[in-house]
Order: sequence, then structure tokens, then C-alpha cells
Amino acid sequence: MAEEAVQRARNAGGAGPGVARPEQVAGMDGLAVMQAMLRGELPYPTIAQTLDFLLLQVDKGRAVFQGTPGPAHLNPMGSVHGGWFATLLDSALGCAVHSMMPAGRGYTTAELGVNLVRAISPKVQRVRAIGEVQHCGRQLATATARLLGPDGTLYAHASTTCLVFELPAQSRA
Repeated sequence: MAEEAVQRARNAGGAGPGVARPEQVAGMDGLAVMQAMLRGELPYPTIAQTLDFLLLQVDKGRAVFQGTPGPAHLNPMGSVHGGWFATLLDSALGCAVHSMMPAGRGYTTAELGVNLVRAISPKVQRVRAIGEVQHCGRQLATATARLLGPDGTLYAHASTTCLVFELPAQSRA
């Protein structure tokens, strides 16, 4: 909770939600971009605000998100919708891959597989998605992630395959 409070304060006092302009990230590798976002120097994605989750940590090949499932995320049966699980896991996976990109390289998700192993009830206050790169090559990157409760309960796990490519010149300038 303390780590989340610190990051929420950085987000509130920083660039806010949005998308970084090309000139803001020109020449930066993916890890530098993600770290600048954590410091509040670059905008964080608006979907994090919409779905009430945030990036807490990023290192080379690893990203950690924390989310707060709320009433707006419930399915008709009263548990958290699988799409919320998938979005949180996809964010951890993608940002882990992003942290491995050299300047001028980008990626896009080609495949996402999510396994929901336990429902998240309204009693679960927070969950953490931990994404880790398994392989990052010139054309493909793979990563895995786990969605854990505060007590270590596994709620879901996921994997992704991303296509890695050269960014168009105007995106780098």
C-alpha cells in the first residue's frame, strides 16, 4: 500500500494521463521510457486510470502493476470480469517487453493467452501482476505474468508473444 501511495502521488504531481509525444521519447530505450513514466516525467496510459491500476516497478525485462478491483469491474455474477484480469496481465507483459526495447525499436502483441484459475471476489482489495520477459530477440519477444493477491494467492497467469520491429523514422524524431 505504501508503494502504491507513493506512485499515485507521483502520477498526480507528474505529467498525468495521456500519451508521450515522439519528441519526448526520441533516443530513449524502452527501460528509460518506462522509468521516466514511473517518475512522473512522462504521461501514464489513461487505461490505468479507467481500470484503477498502476505501474509500480520496472526493471530490464520485468514490470509490476498493482490493481484495485472495484464495483465497476464486476461481471453479472458479482466477481471481477475476466477482461479486467486480462488487461492488467497484458499491461505487465507488454511493459516487461517494452523495457527490453532499444531506442528505435517497438513491439506489438501478436498473441495473448490468459488462464483464470480463481475468481476475484469484491473482498479482494488489491492484486499484483508481475510480468517477466522469457526471450527478447530481433523479431520476437515472449513473456509470462502472474496475477497474485496480497497473500500470494494465484488468480491468473498469462503469456504473450510480441512482434518486434523498427519504428518508423518520424516516431523516433
